[in-house]
Amino acid sequence: MKVVLALLVLAAVAYAKPADTYTTKYDNVNLEEILSNDRLYKKYFDCLAGKGKCTPDGKQLKDVLPEALATQCKKCTERQRKGSERVLKFVIEKKPQDWAVLEKIYDPQGTYRQKYKQEAEKRGIKI
Repeated sequence: MKVVLALLVLAAVAYAKPADTYTTKYDNVNLEEILSNDRLYKKYFDCLAGKGKCTPDGKQLKDVLPEALATQCKKCTERQRKGSERVLKFVIEKKPQDWAVLEKIYDPQGTYRQKYKQEAEKRGIKI
């Protein structure tokens, strides 16, 4: 589930650094502001979906996302995991059509969905 939680962390997991965690440079990004602002949310969504330009942090997120998915977000900090969970829950509940698009891109075989389904349910996230 930690991997799935990383799916839309938006900017919290934007740059990988050589250490064992992703940079904390974006940990103070106001996720609520992004999620409550359709224009900001759409920019990040379009970036991740390959439908629009990416900001530098959005591009880095898009670049590290496959690794985060493959490694169960091994390099994520606890704060990044919690932010990821918040964003994931929002997208699944409030933007299910966007979730479906992202899932087709980042989990076309349903591997991560199956792998993390039980953990998601424990956290109150119905995928």
